[in-house]
Amino acid sequence: MQQPFIEETGFPGLLIVNPPVFADERGYFYESYNKKTFENHGLYYDFVQDNQARSRYGVLRGLHYQLEPHAQAKLVRVTEGKVLDVVVDLRGGSPTFTRWYGVLLSAENRKQLLIPRGFAHGYVVLSATAEFMYKCDNYYNKASETGIAYDDPTLQIDWKVPKDGLIVSEKDLMLPILTEARYNFTF
Repeated sequence: MQQPFIEETGFPGLLIVNPPVFADERGYFYESYNKKTFENHGLYYDFVQDNQARSRYGVLRGLHYQLEPHAQAKLVRVTEGKVLDVVVDLRGGSPTFTRWYGVLLSAENRKQLLIPRGFAHGYVVLSATAEFMYKCDNYYNKASETGIAYDDPTLQIDWKVPKDGLIVSEKDLMLPILTEARYNFTF
């Protein structure tokens, strides 16, 4: 039985997308993105940039975001392997402000996460390798990029990988904790 196209997460605007998959003895086919289908579900995004990353087990990227007016909504998915994808709501006035949400994304489950502007985003690779792809509705802007420490003590995110097994970039190790981070988003 096909899952519903949209699954609510309990975080306003943060949605799991389940594109219909057509499988037979040859394999499978699905549309990973169709603007009209999204609009038919009330989702209006103008994606302008696609990004792709390949990483090995334990690589943790995040928690990243860009400040307004360069904030980015993202549609993320995994085409090989599996990751734990995590977001933190930084939208002042949101009922889920400063709470985190995590979901397993994999090539097998083909789930996608639609992340509105105003969320910090990161993921950790749980398989030997993973290919991670995402669409953005705004261009990369180096001057506005920032983030939150992946190991913030108030968030207490369970990354599902032992701390000594995590591979984190020098840049991400220098990110501030939540209480010292800059963000300028409103709900």
